[in-house]
Amino acid sequence: MQNLLLIVIGSALVNNVVLSQFLGLCPFLGVSKKVETAGGMGAAVIFVITIASFVTSLIYKFILVPLDLSYLQTIVFILVIAALVQFVEMFLKKSMPALYESLGVYLPLITTNCAVLGVALNNVQYEYGILESVINGFGVAVGFTISIVILAGIREKMEYNDIAPSFKGMPIVLVTAGLMAIAFFGFSGVI
Repeated sequence: MQNLLLIVIGSALVNNVVLSQFLGLCPFLGVSKKVETAGGMGAAVIFVITIASFVTSLIYKFILVPLDLSYLQTIVFILVIAALVQFVEMFLKKSMPALYESLGVYLPLITTNCAVLGVALNNVQYEYGILESVINGFGVAVGFTISIVILAGIREKMEYNDIAPSFKGMPIVLVTAGLMAIAFFGFSGVI
């Protein structure tokens, strides 16, 4: 139990996928304009990464390794992730059309979000079992959600600030993301 707790804390805060590994920056920067949209994207990423970690671990352990096809892991993982994102997109389109519209093009971008593939590949590299892979995937997704919601909250507050013209728009967002990364490095001594 202690090992699983360390995996969750480590993957969410210490090794935050966006702020320390710099994976998944496209949706992190693109969807973080409003807290509601960032929260919706975070929920979708939590679902996709957690389920993808489970499915890719099963496929790797019970199909690829026994058949000595582990060299196909990247291709297989990409196909699994693409299928899961299509499922999430169809679900959101039917059940939450407002969130589906607000996420726009960034929802299909979860398919190419390198954070999702990075988690699946890291699970194999760290030799995690199925439960550890799911816990790691959930922790990474929670860390992504924490960072995107924090950035969205900061961006909403920055709209009312007087910012130099050369820093308006994406430059101030990148400076803010860099400062957030520095702040998250403070967690490095926790584990």
